[in-house]
Amino acid sequence: MPHPVPADLLEIAETLVPGFAAGPARLAAQGNMHHVVLLPGVAAVRITKRPDAAAELPHRAEILRTVAAAGLPFAVPEPLTPVTRFGDRAAVAVSWIDGEGLPEGVGDPAAFGPLLTALREVELSPKLEAVLHRPRTYANGLGWAEILEDVIPRLPEKWQPRVQQRLDTLLALDEAPARLVHGDLSGSNVHFDANGKLTGVLDWDLAILADPAVDAALAATWHGWDVLRGAVDEETFRRAQAWNDLIGVEHLHAVFAGKPLSNVDGFVRAVVTWLETRG
Repeated sequence: MPHPVPADLLEIAETLVPGFAAGPARLAAQGNMHHVVLLPGVAAVRITKRPDAAAELPHRAEILRTVAAAGLPFAVPEPLTPVTRFGDRAAVAVSWIDGEGLPEGVGDPAAFGPLLTALREVELSPKLEAVLHRPRTYANGLGWAEILEDVIPRLPEKWQPRVQQRLDTLLALDEAPARLVHGDLSGSNVHFDANGKLTGVLDWDLAILADPAVDAALAATWHGWDVLRGAVDEETFRRAQAWNDLIGVEHLHAVFAGKPLSNVDGFVRAVVTWLETRG
């Protein structure tokens, strides 16, 4: 739910988008890396919270430009301003996307089927391939499977063989051609109008080139596996289950980055919580 905008954030928004009516401005729900000031019908202003996010914002803005140019059949936020520094913060205004996200457990296969198909079938231009990361299974100690193989011994003993078996099952699947994967198709990131028509997809910070079944799994974890079953073919559904069964698909972004985990203990705690809840 949007909240009133603190004065310092409103000042940044007014600098980037002069002349808007400050009255309707609201702060979106808190994210980990950015504040988002909503200027309804005009723009959304992303303002970084941490120095590392400020350093990454130009690349994230370039991802938006590139994805927006890919010809997807729905709106994508496009940068309206250059990325601008405000002390240790950085900010950018992006285009407004109408509509709202769906509550957890709600979704229409007739909408999510075309959405997942559009992502899977978009042309991978050289520019899109250059701007997006392609996770590696094994890469001299920095592949996502290798990182997980180092994590498994840190799990409670009862979970170690089960997670290892699930990893082996996932790795035994035929390799899928890498396609555009949004990385967070849930909640407020997928907007629909009052008639249930898909209007746009927000927040491409986690976009990668990977197995499209990853996006299918992410959609299912929020909107429901019954929704996904009606939206995709049986092979995609089976692959989506395999990705999610491992440790919860939402946790894989930390290992897809191909970097050592910054907080191994925190990652293990999150995975254990997921395992204990889901089984």
